[in-house]
Amino acid sequence: MTDLLVNLEHAVRTAGAIAMAHFNDLKNLTVSKKNPRDFVTAADVAVEAFLKHALTEKYPQYGFWGEESGQSANQNARWVVDPIDGTHSFARGQYFWSISVALEIDQEMKVGAVYAPALDDYYCAEQDKGAWKNGQAISVSSESQLADAMVATGFACLRAYLTNNNLERFARIAQLTTGQRRFGSAAMDLCLVADGQVDAFWEQELNLYDVAAGALIAKEAGATVTDFQGNPGIFPKQILATNGKIFEQILPLM
Repeated sequence: MTDLLVNLEHAVRTAGAIAMAHFNDLKNLTVSKKNPRDFVTAADVAVEAFLKHALTEKYPQYGFWGEESGQSANQNARWVVDPIDGTHSFARGQYFWSISVALEIDQEMKVGAVYAPALDDYYCAEQDKGAWKNGQAISVSSESQLADAMVATGFACLRAYLTNNNLERFARIAQLTTGQRRFGSAAMDLCLVADGQVDAFWEQELNLYDVAAGALIAKEAGATVTDFQGNPGIFPKQILATNGKIFEQILPLM
């Protein structure tokens, strides 16, 4: 691994320890709402503050874009951070939440890390170098039949009260697949595609910090990452990641 990935892992795992300190004391956790269905906790704020300090101190040439603190400094080369992806799951004591950090330079993701502290699973990738989980190389599944596939999705669109939502799309796909999952963290969902635990993931109305790291990890593990029309790239408002083998089968259902 490059020095950048080593330094990033140290920072993200330390951030994970900060998050776990709050997770292990949920009865005293401060939770507030950005809007009726969007939560923020003291843990989100603390994790992001740590990462912003640690990453910009180590790499002052890069700017920062965090979900809670917004954008600062150089936005052409920046860290893109979701301090806790799956805040509602976190606040309820569930395990499927993660810390997501990507380095974006000139609109290309160069490195990414997604850490699930409650599971102690650490995923990372470097552009054109591959993807890893806990130090071991990972790759997408070999499932070639949509009928036998396990898929994952989410419903940020419902949280935003959108009438153009994921319900009909989910119903179409659920009827044609064997397993359906809703874990609660888009960053982790993308890593599960990368690791072959699910064969496809899609969601709409996300933000770049939700998917930046996970999309790179999925792509480096062999996944297709497109919008709902099949255009390659990272499109947070319409993201579809597959193992590649079922891409042509699931795309028309989007």
